[in-house]
Amino acid sequence: MSLPITLRAKLAAKERAAGAWLTLPSTAIARTIANTEGVSWILIDAEHGLITDANYYDLTNTIASSGASPLIRVPSDETWMIKRALDSGAHGIMIPMANSPEIVRRVVNATKYPPIGIRGFGPMYTHAAGALGGTYKAGANTDLLVAVQIEHPNAIKEIDAICAEGIDIAFIGPFDLATSMNVEFGGEEHEAAIAKVLAACQKSGKIAAIFCLTGEQAEKRFQQGFQMVSVTTDIDIITDGFAAQLGKLNGKSDASATSGYSS
Repeated sequence: MSLPITLRAKLAAKERAAGAWLTLPSTAIARTIANTEGVSWILIDAEHGLITDANYYDLTNTIASSGASPLIRVPSDETWMIKRALDSGAHGIMIPMANSPEIVRRVVNATKYPPIGIRGFGPMYTHAAGALGGTYKAGANTDLLVAVQIEHPNAIKEIDAICAEGIDIAFIGPFDLATSMNVEFGGEEHEAAIAKVLAACQKSGKIAAIFCLTGEQAEKRFQQGFQMVSVTTDIDIITDGFAAQLGKLNGKSDASATSGYSS
């Protein structure tokens, strides 16, 4: 049985997959974003956001019921964290700092049921993925999405080997990548590293994805060949929206603020 994974179907159809970042543990905000036309996935951020695994079940069901795919970024590549995220019904997981093929191999192993991997069986609450028990298990190994974040020079160096593992998505965290490379964000070296990941994904048939904060950035990356791109985050929209309106109140035409959020 195939699981009804919205994002996987969209990617398989070679369509652009625009998404958003959720950092606040609010089902109201999650549903509002998921109901916005054009959003096909929402990243539930348990690494840098205020979200914990106590919020997973409510958030995954809220997002999935609105027609988008809930993905969970767990704080680390720990097997138990991956299991908790998937058992909440997430359509896939994302792992930060996937800096070597060895890390990626361990992550993939943790997402798959035996005999392929080591994931323990207990899908009592996977309602958001559209199935429970043995029915869920029948589609989990093939349909759930495994995304790993490329945000360190080691990952750039090993990108071909990382793409050769059983991942679905190589997701660039451009802010951490620039910082870890100690280069200018958007500069020549930074963009060359991004281009190398894109080329490796295209060669290996994996999905190339990248974090963006604005629609303009997202469109640029789609034009470059990325298939999965974030458009903004909940906290940035709230902060910038309030700043823009308060700027008008004070007679300022260029008022703006950012949360400083990055992937």
